[in-house]
Amino acid sequence: MLAALGNGVRGGKWHSLIDKVYAPQTLWAAWRRVAANKGAAGIDRVSIERFSVNADHYLKALGQELRNGSYAPTPIRRVHIPKGKGKTRPLGIATVKDRIVQGALKLVIEPIFEKDFLHASFGFRPERSCKDALRVVDQSLKDGYTWVVDADLKSYFDTIPKHRLLELVKERINDPNVLKLLQQFLDQEVIEGMKRWTPVSGTPQGSGLSPLLANLYLHGLDEILSDGPHRYARFADDFVVMCRTREEADKVLTDIQDWVNRQELMLHPDKTHVGNCAVKGQGFEFLGYRFEAGRRWVRPKSLKALRDKVRSLTKRTRSGSLDTIIRELNRTLRGWFGYFKHANRSTFRAVDGFVRRRLRAVLRKREKRPGFGRTASDHKRWPNAFFAKQRLFTLHEAYAFASQSQ
Repeated sequence: MLAALGNGVRGGKWHSLIDKVYAPQTLWAAWRRVAANKGAAGIDRVSIERFSVNADHYLKALGQELRNGSYAPTPIRRVHIPKGKGKTRPLGIATVKDRIVQGALKLVIEPIFEKDFLHASFGFRPERSCKDALRVVDQSLKDGYTWVVDADLKSYFDTIPKHRLLELVKERINDPNVLKLLQQFLDQEVIEGMKRWTPVSGTPQGSGLSPLLANLYLHGLDEILSDGPHRYARFADDFVVMCRTREEADKVLTDIQDWVNRQELMLHPDKTHVGNCAVKGQGFEFLGYRFEAGRRWVRPKSLKALRDKVRSLTKRTRSGSLDTIIRELNRTLRGWFGYFKHANRSTFRAVDGFVRRRLRAVLRKREKRPGFGRTASDHKRWPNAFFAKQRLFTLHEAYAFASQSQ
């Protein structure tokens, strides 16, 4: 992509980029990604389906607005999604048109910053994933780096200082039209019910540009923590530093705190700590797993999320055949196992038992039999072999097969 940008770079800065943003091929590529991600309509009520009917017309008009400088983002519609323990996470839903412009802008500027990003950063980057970050953590622990700095940035995406972020962008980009677009997206109004305001800091959660800009702001932290005798892995705002000694870990935490203070951010006081994860009770959580006493566990929050999903699929009053319910469960269970297959094996039998109990409750309800929970008669009426014949995916069997294959 960098080669396709042409020769618009002088003195380490890119000066002519806006024509790449409004180029028809860029807008079409961005639209295809937005369409594939689906998502809800913004405040203009234009859905993916409605946009697709006249996509060619909409994209030509959008390209013209970007070309003559008349384009302006529409306010974001804010909703709240469940976060657990009764809490919610704010999510901004932009219009389809704005999501396309953000996507086009990202396609053009991402390669510029990707060239500078470091190996320790894994979140929302091309050809990098959670599993890559977890491999770094696993190998580091095996190599004896068991003193871990587990740090959490408090409300990171909402607290990034806009002026500092734009200064970082300007170090590599000097196209006033592109900088204007970025400023417009950072200053996008938010509408929630009857309220309307402009955030004073942060990048809008749910924005296509937000992960890239968040990675850019933490690049300075990557530079500090990638240099030294310790090991380091970051996925978006979730990061851990693995050290050999307590003294080294304490020094790293001091360095992190100093950097965070300078960047006008804040460490979460209750979620940031130093511990020896080789000792029981001093483990840490990272990307859905808990690392403790030499083992990898599914963290309780991730396990609860799976159980809640299974409950939603196995309500006793739900419609659909048993075959349909099991097909839906299998999709969820296979995806979950694909990510958590390296967890301690005791987790899998427990989940399998929970799934079968939920299915027995559905079948009991359909037979109009009273009572709740597992009973001896339910187990005899629908033994494990019954669900095996129905091709219910079982985690412990998948784990055993995967272990034999290694």
